[in-house]
Amino acid sequence: MNQESPAKTRRRPPSTADSTPAPIQMIDLVAQHRTLASQTEQAVLRVLAEGQFILGRDLARFEASFAEYCGARHAVGVSSGTAALALALRAHGIGPGDRVLVPAHTFIASLLAVRYVGATPVLVDVDEVSYTLDIEQTAAAITNRTRAVMPVHLYGQMVDMKPLLALARRHDLVVVEDAAQAHGAEYHGRRAGSLGHCAGFSFFPSKNLGAAGDAGLVTTRRADIAERLRRLRNYGRTSHNDFAALGFNERLDNIQAAVLQIKLPHLDAWNDRRRQNAALYHDLLADQPVTLPTELPARRHVYHQYVIRTDRRDALMDHLAREGIASGVHYPKPPHKQRVFEDLPATRGRYPVTERLAREVLSLPVHEHLQSHEVRRVAREIGRFFKKVS
Repeated sequence: MNQESPAKTRRRPPSTADSTPAPIQMIDLVAQHRTLASQTEQAVLRVLAEGQFILGRDLARFEASFAEYCGARHAVGVSSGTAALALALRAHGIGPGDRVLVPAHTFIASLLAVRYVGATPVLVDVDEVSYTLDIEQTAAAITNRTRAVMPVHLYGQMVDMKPLLALARRHDLVVVEDAAQAHGAEYHGRRAGSLGHCAGFSFFPSKNLGAAGDAGLVTTRRADIAERLRRLRNYGRTSHNDFAALGFNERLDNIQAAVLQIKLPHLDAWNDRRRQNAALYHDLLADQPVTLPTELPARRHVYHQYVIRTDRRDALMDHLAREGIASGVHYPKPPHKQRVFEDLPATRGRYPVTERLAREVLSLPVHEHLQSHEVRRVAREIGRFFKKVS
């Protein structure tokens, strides 16, 4: 799920007053670049000097490194997370007449990828605790036209994959993990991208592992699927002048691959810092009238977002903005209420959890460069808000 930015954010412009605390951002890409500036700039300049921009050694090197990191056999770099999901579906033969089960609480790119291959997305509500696919409702949604299921590892926590994979085996379904928010997340010791038939990753700059622009990747355990993906991303080409499939121009360029290769060794430490910030939020907000995120058993949450819930969400968001604290909403208008998907067979009552989340969720800053005193400041302002409105 190529969730590129909160659908709704509020922040206050920085003030020049000396007494005003510095704004707290949702993500600080300037600070991230500062820590790796020398290495990153050298890598980019090397690619420029070599003049090898497309399908070169930097791409091959990053693909091998990321496959090893995930515990997958193959990785194929593509232009975006949305392209990754669409090409993964197409590589498995999903197309017109097929149905793909997708969670109702997700970024719209998950559904767009299904539509891009001519298939029909079928929305399934999420569970109240993890905000990911409800397995029982997924089972109930399967018909003889269902060909695939797309579990979205949302906010940095993986779907309960064991029962989902068992369900998929029983019904001969392709499982395409949407891992756009789950770089480094784990389920029973296995990382996102290693459990399904394929997985799509986004490296949009705000992700836990972000490029310097749009970028994506597909992991798979099958060599034939990997080869099919390589053809599909490159016009269907099998050699310079031979084209064997209806392909696309969806390649990951070498500059982005070089940047990602520099960042990848830091991903675990960055995720650890996000987890530390999340743990501090847990302690500081334990007595506040909000629902905190839950890290479920046998999972390692990497907190792409730290999402709380409150029925006073919009007022709290406004309060934080006035105090110079950015926050975001993922997602205030669910896919089934978007005009582009008004033809889906959906009604208000079919996705009650998704619609509650749309009214209540609020993402707080949790990024790897957020300092403990800033987490404390965010929590303090949340406490001040609820004291004022109680």
